[in-house]
Amino acid sequence: MGTDQQTSRSVESVEGEAAPPRTQAQKTAALRKLIVLQLVFELALPLGGYYGLRAAGVGQWAALAIGSLLAVPWLVYGMVKRRRVEVMAVFTLTLMFIGALMSMVTGDPRTLLVRDSWIAALAGFWVLGTLLTRRPFMMTMAQAIVVAKVGEAGWREWEARWGTEPAFRHAIRVITAIWGTVLTLDAGVRVLLALTAPVDLVPTLSTVQWLVVLAGLLAFHNRYITRHGLKV
Repeated sequence: MGTDQQTSRSVESVEGEAAPPRTQAQKTAALRKLIVLQLVFELALPLGGYYGLRAAGVGQWAALAIGSLLAVPWLVYGMVKRRRVEVMAVFTLTLMFIGALMSMVTGDPRTLLVRDSWIAALAGFWVLGTLLTRRPFMMTMAQAIVVAKVGEAGWREWEARWGTEPAFRHAIRVITAIWGTVLTLDAGVRVLLALTAPVDLVPTLSTVQWLVVLAGLLAFHNRYITRHGLKV
């Protein structure tokens, strides 16, 4: 009987042990994997789908509409895998659904491209609007990254700082405001491209332009969160 109790306590002890902290190399590898998957399924797949459909003879508006929906399975898979409703994924799916409905209203590809630009503007306004809530955009955006680097327990510890550190809340609001402003201005550039550039070049031009903007944003973002103690 005593042996059984010792064995039971040993099992409980092992199960109760916290996972060893991840090294910086492990954190970097996890983050790199997350970014690569997002680039493949949320950027390369829709863009490649558009040009693949165009090469197959599909019309411009249909290729744009179908290409934008190719990321849906990936977003749904992410929510099912993590067993929770991701606010960002739901927002993205909602925008895609609205875009698909609007694509049925008009068959003009340039109108469809402008529509996508205004949807991007809506995303920017939504980010800015979260500044008025108790959970700004950056808290939501950071969850997948923090979990990928330090796990669920690390995320809960990082998230708890919102309720105890005024400087943490200020930094989160500042960087949320910057992301929202840049996304909104980026949408304006997309509208200009959609109205003036050749239709078949717009997806590529918009993607390149967005990558340049995103690179600048991420460079600033990384420097800011490092200086203000937000980095994990």
